[in-house]
Amino acid sequence: MDYASLIKEVGRGARGARDLTRAQAEALFGAMLDGTVPELELGALLIALRVKGESADEFAGFLAALQARTVGLQAPAGPRTVLLPSFNGARKQANLMPLVARLLAREGVPVLVFGRHDFDSRVSPFELLDALDLPASASLADAEQRLRDERLAVLPLQMLNPGLNALMALRPRLGVRNSAHSLAKLLDPFPTGRGVRVVAVTHPEYLDSMSATLPGLTAGGGRALLMRASEGEAYAHLRRKAHLIGFQDGQGAPLHPADTADLDWPLSTACAPAENAALIRAMLDGREPVPPRIAEQVAVLKLLATN
Repeated sequence: MDYASLIKEVGRGARGARDLTRAQAEALFGAMLDGTVPELELGALLIALRVKGESADEFAGFLAALQARTVGLQAPAGPRTVLLPSFNGARKQANLMPLVARLLAREGVPVLVFGRHDFDSRVSPFELLDALDLPASASLADAEQRLRDERLAVLPLQMLNPGLNALMALRPRLGVRNSAHSLAKLLDPFPTGRGVRVVAVTHPEYLDSMSATLPGLTAGGGRALLMRASEGEAYAHLRRKAHLIGFQDGQGAPLHPADTADLDWPLSTACAPAENAALIRAMLDGREPVPPRIAEQVAVLKLLATN
């Protein structure tokens, strides 16, 4: 592959750069995932793509390469499995992503939490999951069994797509995120129609790009929820008005509750794993109230998983 020519196309800045064709994008990202792009050229391409922004065709090509290299999992019987990607962790407030997972599992909806963590300034979500007695599975077979028996499993991204994990691991060296961080939210290891992608975004432009991408990904019977993230994690913002867009069989529809006003809900600063886990257990036991926005998110995901 002629990497210099590709860099010349995408690396001319936001105004002068030209988009790759879908075929070029699929071949290029496939090479990135396979680890065959030389280090210098890889860094140049990732930064150039971040400055330029991915076109719809480029993103579609990247997704095709991603799915072709993602390990497949056997889906448990019953409702579709909800996919909760986790890549950020807690910064200023308690991370309630595991609360969403536990509430869904309690309703009989299987949940797979997957991701990686490399933010020195944040509390790892995997330390929190360990504190909740939800350790990462050591094998794919163990994760499949946990999904069948306990309706909840945790997997490192490395076990689902090693190439994607390696690209995301470049963030501390490059100083910024790259295309892999957006694509990771769309990873689905289950057969078509057996997973529910949860795509939680923080920046408005990603609401637009994901809204354009998800109809195609769900056209074959798939399900997805596009929502605002809380500190980058896949649980609803506790105060802002709900933004929940469901995608089913290629069609998107708002699934907001009737109450769309902002809420004056208290935000817990219990970020340390033990304190955060204690808060989640208290909410599960009824000793603390479940935030309304979390209850709404769980209800919508249950709907997408069972309909």
